[in-house]
Amino acid sequence: MAGMTHVLDPDALSAGAPLRPEPPAPFSDVTRSDAALRAFLHGLPGVDQVGAEARVGVLATRSIKTTAKAWAIDTAISMVDLTTLEGADTPGKVRSLAAKAKQPDPTDPSCPQVAAVCVYGDLAGVARKALEGTGIHTAAVATAFPSGRASRAVKLADVRDAVAGGADEIDMVIDRGAFLAGRYLDVYDEIVAVKETCGDAHLKVILETGELVTLDNVRRASCLAMLAGGDFIKTSTGKISPAATLPVCLVMMEAVRDFRAATGRQVGVKPAGGIRTTKDAIRHLVLVNEVAGPDWLSPERFRFGASGLLNDLLLQRQKLHSGHYSGPDHVSVD
Repeated sequence: MAGMTHVLDPDALSAGAPLRPEPPAPFSDVTRSDAALRAFLHGLPGVDQVGAEARVGVLATRSIKTTAKAWAIDTAISMVDLTTLEGADTPGKVRSLAAKAKQPDPTDPSCPQVAAVCVYGDLAGVARKALEGTGIHTAAVATAFPSGRASRAVKLADVRDAVAGGADEIDMVIDRGAFLAGRYLDVYDEIVAVKETCGDAHLKVILETGELVTLDNVRRASCLAMLAGGDFIKTSTGKISPAATLPVCLVMMEAVRDFRAATGRQVGVKPAGGIRTTKDAIRHLVLVNEVAGPDWLSPERFRFGASGLLNDLLLQRQKLHSGHYSGPDHVSVD
């Protein structure tokens, strides 16, 4: 794994397990045992929930007008992971979504493409073929999404199938039961194994923050996912409420900022679930800029997991260009 070296783990050797990769400096010692990892995670600075809510409340009042708003809308469109994760998904629906991803506004060729199309793993090949030559990524959810309730062997097989099918990004779910029970090393090892199985595909680690209960847990899970080699940390599956909230995103942005300061490695963030309006998206972009800085204001480092958000962004974009709102029939229904 890039940026990591392997260290001898006596427990792993005795069990015949693969060697555990060493996290980046200065965290090279924290995964040597469950106790060490627990001490590290519970030694992180506590999150002031009232303070976090107050700060995002202030940031949410920022007024973004005219040129800045136009830039923010186009930037948000370019950051969308256009998503369909329903049991009734068909190849035809995925091809339709890919067409929209390539040309979100058929009446305006200046409208940017989205970042990725996100589907279930068995449809990754359909999406990949439909997106060929565009530069738009094919993302697939895996590891027994959305519950994560399966054996590790099944989860890794899920990842292998998605990558073989054409996914160049994998969105995995962590084992929230293990995390909440304090089995942090199990969670770490599973992320490491998934990352290795991804090969060249980028890994987004879904924390399912709505089930983590506290912002302190969000910070711990964020650090754990980054230590294990995740390329992105993602809030939610979109199947649990609450999903992406501004206080949660604040904590995650602070975590990636601090991780880069400590290690030099920059990890992306993907809020997903419940972000439906242009106002929601712009509030997140303001937060990203204020908390972590402009280095995260690109699709390589920040994404929106969404379906309906794109339509609202397109309507607001048309309003800026024409001076009046278009009807909902001016955008496609996903």
